[in-house]
Amino acid sequence: QVQLVESGGGLVQPGESLRLSCAASGSIFSINGMVWYRQAPGKQRELVSDITSGGSTNYADSVRGRFTISRDNAKNTVYLQMNSLKPEDTAVYYCYADIKPTKWSRIDGYWGQGTQVTVPS
Repeated sequence: QVQLVESGGGLVQPGESLRLSCAASGSIFSINGMVWYRQAPGKQRELVSDITSGGSTNYADSVRGRFTISRDNAKNTVYLQMNSLKPEDTAVYYCYADIKPTKWSRIDGYWGQGTQVTVPS
């Protein structure tokens, strides 16, 4: 089965940096878009950033200029470099990817388990 495994979450002070990773494993023929979402307690899940297979990127207004999304196709991994972190960045961060498991299968969406990022005020 396809799995997305996240790492890199933790507690950091305001202004510091953190890098999240999410590696896809299992049966993978190709990966199209890869996306980072986040969800703070009591709030809706929010799209943070996405990256296409060709490397085009998009960012939420709240993180543009501070966060950078990237991917390593050889490692089936997407990264989120988070700089100048603020208390309002505190949330559970989830990765998502559109994956084609085999040459002949359809593309399905897959979610990671989430990783906690805490920035105290």
